[in-house]
Amino acid sequence: MARKIFVTCALPYANGSIHLGHMLEHIQADIWVRYQRLKGNEIHFVCADDTHGTPVMIKAKQLGITPEEMLKSVAAEHKADFSGFEISFDNYYSTHSPENQFFSNAIYNKLKERGYIASRKISQLFDPEKKMFLPDRFVKGTCPKCKAADQYGDNCEACGATYSPTELINPYSAISGAKPELKETEHFFFDLPQFEGVLKDWIKTGAIPDEMANKLNEWFDSGLQQWDISRDAPYFGFEIPDQPGKYFYVWLDAPIGYLGSFKNYCDRVKNVDFEDYIKKDSDCEMYHFIGKDILYFHSLFWPAMLNGAEYRMPTKLFIHGYVTVNGAKMSKSKGTFIKAATFLKHFPAETLRYYYAAKSNAKIDDLDLNLEDFIARVNSDLVNKVVNLASRTANFINRKFANKLAAQLTEDQIFSEFANANETIETAYEGREYAKAVREIMRLADIANKYVDDTAPWVLAKDPDKSEELHQVCTNALNMFRILLTYLKPIIPSLVKAGEDFLGLELTWENANKPLIAAEINQFKPLFKRIEQKQVDEMIKESKEDLAKAAPKPAVENKEEELAPQITIDDFAKIDLRVARIVKAEHVEGAEKLISLELDLGFEQRHVFAGIKSAYKPEDLVGRLTVMVANLAPRKMKFGVSEGMVCAAGPGGKDIFLLSPDSGAQPGMRIH
Repeated sequence: MARKIFVTCALPYANGSIHLGHMLEHIQADIWVRYQRLKGNEIHFVCADDTHGTPVMIKAKQLGITPEEMLKSVAAEHKADFSGFEISFDNYYSTHSPENQFFSNAIYNKLKERGYIASRKISQLFDPEKKMFLPDRFVKGTCPKCKAADQYGDNCEACGATYSPTELINPYSAISGAKPELKETEHFFFDLPQFEGVLKDWIKTGAIPDEMANKLNEWFDSGLQQWDISRDAPYFGFEIPDQPGKYFYVWLDAPIGYLGSFKNYCDRVKNVDFEDYIKKDSDCEMYHFIGKDILYFHSLFWPAMLNGAEYRMPTKLFIHGYVTVNGAKMSKSKGTFIKAATFLKHFPAETLRYYYAAKSNAKIDDLDLNLEDFIARVNSDLVNKVVNLASRTANFINRKFANKLAAQLTEDQIFSEFANANETIETAYEGREYAKAVREIMRLADIANKYVDDTAPWVLAKDPDKSEELHQVCTNALNMFRILLTYLKPIIPSLVKAGEDFLGLELTWENANKPLIAAEINQFKPLFKRIEQKQVDEMIKESKEDLAKAAPKPAVENKEEELAPQITIDDFAKIDLRVARIVKAEHVEGAEKLISLELDLGFEQRHVFAGIKSAYKPEDLVGRLTVMVANLAPRKMKFGVSEGMVCAAGPGGKDIFLLSPDSGAQPGMRIH
């Protein structure tokens, strides 16, 4: 019996372009969706632009246009990018839609009716110049814990501390630069703690991977908090029913956008019952492909809201890691922060789809786009193993046999092995173990190419008495090619379509192992070109040029970080800065910002937690020298005791730069 499945990707935010980091998720989802379609399941794949919030409002104002005008332009760009990468959405919509407003209001009203919404007065920072309350991320200042400057209003990226924006030292508005004022305002809260039992039961169903379930248990252990779902005007979003000047926080209506997009699709196609997929007792399946950075919203708030509003909860969250390029975070200055549109100017979409698939599994690991390996793997696998299998044999059928294949297949043992691989490949696709599927397909491709090498049709073609054998060998080889294409169809649909045009048939999973014999094929044309290093070089160059052209003005123009209060030389002498060598670096389980460092001071070793995870991989840190504050009092943190602090520069996020001493410095040397 065919399964009924509803699939979504996380909604791209509408204030920026799609880049290769986004494409990992959308390609992974599309491969899974295309496989399910090949298997005959009823599957509906939707997405939308995430359009609300302060950043959209501010960017539109900077551009001198309305948010609606900006959204229209961004939507066209996003749709073109996804189409270029052959992402087969049934519907790509917007959260700024009547359907999304309807469901946002309906869910809110239902939660309120059932006692899950509370209101209370809170004190919040207010920008006196822009006349608006400031979201946490639009307040910056000095961390109250470690005194690192230029930190966001909700957490410190230097030491990993979390706090209220009102606790920042010397806070300023990231919009105007003005010193914010503390004002009282009424906000509305979703009572998440009431759903702890429901969420724990949902997790036990296998809704999220075990490694992420451990993270959720940490959040449960630390205590769930009520969630602020409201924002004050001015704000671009949906006004809360019967609450003038109060708006839904973007993260409330963003996941509801999945329902809005699906409802819009159902209303248009008429033959899909929307209620059948979202009712509480639905036997349909609902899956969300998301990045690990938005787990909190999708594993706590979203399923709790659905349950509280008496809708079904997601069947499962499919979670992936980040994309790195050449072993490092994507970098605009290095040209490795590559937009989707820029990539498509230099390479066919199949190249990235195949490379991502060849390195994807069901774990939450980061995926590295190594550009040298990218060239080698695409050329080795797609060109040398798959396409060349057809090019080495098709011309003989075209020229010598009037485009007609032989009447039977003769290599029973090989075709039996191809057929037996079906189950392994199916299991890999279903489990999103695409790398395993690719390995198995390429193993078959090696068998097929060895068969051609051993039978040498180019030699047979020289002997008129070997004509029948030549016909048979080429027919066998093209059937192997046909099966390989069928198995690869979810990954490289355009290349497969070109192969289908050549073979003169549509490849289906059901017919994968049914022989194509005594059939007429079309004239063979080159299906795919080798890719070259110069294409990579040109893409990197263009990415750097894009950065130069698009360099945005900062929200606070020419704002220099204020100097700390003046100190004397005696004050400075109290700080013991030392050269230290990083001898061990590890991720901190459960910590989103921290890396655990073991530092060698020459005469002793220290353990330090550093909030640099967004900028560095642990394995890249081992062995390098850095600078640490050696006489800082030990600080007990949630994950252990930190015995000092490493020194870094930069505004935070991906732009953190560890300080390093000049060559010749040795661990333990004091910095004067």
